[in-house]
Amino acid sequence: MKRTLIRYKTKPELADKNAELVAAVFAELKVAQPDDVRYMTLRLEDDTFIHFVESADDGSSPLPKLAAFQAFQSGIRERCVEPPMPRGAIIVGNYRMLGEP
Repeated sequence: MKRTLIRYKTKPELADKNAELVAAVFAELKVAQPDDVRYMTLRLEDDTFIHFVESADDGSSPLPKLAAFQAFQSGIRERCVEPPMPRGAIIVGNYRMLGEP
């Protein structure tokens, strides 16, 4: 599995809108139930968002095909004061938070 962590900070007045767009992605995932992706998003108290994605080794993912994800991606840079910064990630430790790697 390929693991990616994406971090960005939204403008305070657009943080709730961003959270709504993210929630719509999870609602669509719940309906579609794709097997080849794992996805988690955190919102910190300073309106920083952290997304953690596990996808196929080749990086392919069903996320970009989802209408809600496309809506979320549209205008993301305009909602941010710090743009999205994707980074590869390696799980060093995991106690009952995520499924076993």
